[in-house]
Amino acid sequence: MEAYKRIFVIVLDSLGIGAMPDAERFGDKGVDTFGHILDTMGTLDIPNLKKLGMLNLHKGGKMEGVENPIGRYLRIGETSNGKDTMTGHWEMMGINTTKPFKTFTETGFPQELIGELEKRCGKRVIGNKSASGTEIIEELGEEEINTGAMIVYTSADSVLQICGNEETFDLANLYRCCEIARELTLKDEWRVGRVIARPYIGKKKGEFKRTSNRHDYALKPSNATALNALKDAGYDVIGVGKINDIFCGEGITKTYHSESSLHGMEQTVDICKEDFHGLCFVNLVDFDALWGHRRNPEGYGREIEKFDKGLGKLMETMREDDLVILTADHGNDPTYTGTDHTREYVPFIAYAKQMKEGGKLPNQDTFAIIGATIAENFGVQMPEGTIGTSILKELV
Repeated sequence: MEAYKRIFVIVLDSLGIGAMPDAERFGDKGVDTFGHILDTMGTLDIPNLKKLGMLNLHKGGKMEGVENPIGRYLRIGETSNGKDTMTGHWEMMGINTTKPFKTFTETGFPQELIGELEKRCGKRVIGNKSASGTEIIEELGEEEINTGAMIVYTSADSVLQICGNEETFDLANLYRCCEIARELTLKDEWRVGRVIARPYIGKKKGEFKRTSNRHDYALKPSNATALNALKDAGYDVIGVGKINDIFCGEGITKTYHSESSLHGMEQTVDICKEDFHGLCFVNLVDFDALWGHRRNPEGYGREIEKFDKGLGKLMETMREDDLVILTADHGNDPTYTGTDHTREYVPFIAYAKQMKEGGKLPNQDTFAIIGATIAENFGVQMPEGTIGTSILKELV
């Protein structure tokens, strides 16, 4: 018997809640994304997160928890060897990644890879360094337009990104070049988690603007996941935002592209008004992309406040047999050095209108409790080779 007909898992991309014991090995001693945002801001206008127990789970600034939170909450650690988007999301659905993806932050990509990319794409590569996407377009956009070259860059994450002006380097050609890059980076020595197409418009510096036609080319998951189990059993598996890209469409029955985190929450509320039976899996990327990597705690804090308003609308729309789980895939402390993700614990906050009581649950050592809990709710077996133990009995 299902406890819930529909489960919504919402990933607040990068909202970590404090350094894991092995954080120093990742260069992340003392990090705390949510705590340091609260310390910077003092207070945040987040009444819905507050009543669910977010501040009971993790205090900071001038804010305290509530006496009787209506959500069940705990802290979860990451078992996998990494701190990137794919590793975090894959672990939620049962995959333990022991071999981390490659990063090229310090050196740029090897010349052998760049040479092969130029040869097969028919374009000269410029850039080839770690950079902010908006900044490298300002720096090299005019050269790309005038010479027909293509901008290739990376970041602190395991990514190879290619910029293309939509007016001079058409989308189809940009996507073709990204597909070539994805094929090349399947080699172990060049194995990046994602290749990303980064289209933009404009003719000169000061006018360039990235468009919403971004497309991610991720590696296929290394194992079947809870998503596959649900889909194979005939349940709906709806992806919102980057979810379809992160899982290469594996186990997804329907997908929605989001233009922003605000848009993603609007889509989630709309989906909640429709009839479906299964999982709605949501990624809200702006916390990470706009504020974490750019080391802007104030912007991050305001983004959390915007999310809280959308969360309130979702809570009003929820049905009696709906369960919402809020979590994150890693940290990205906007007060820390560099621009990289940070190795942190993440929140697990669950809420349903039919829940008997709220309060704290024992902390867990893997994100995979999420997939295992969903699988048990719908009566499906987790695929062989996955990790995670269900905590469903604690959420009813």
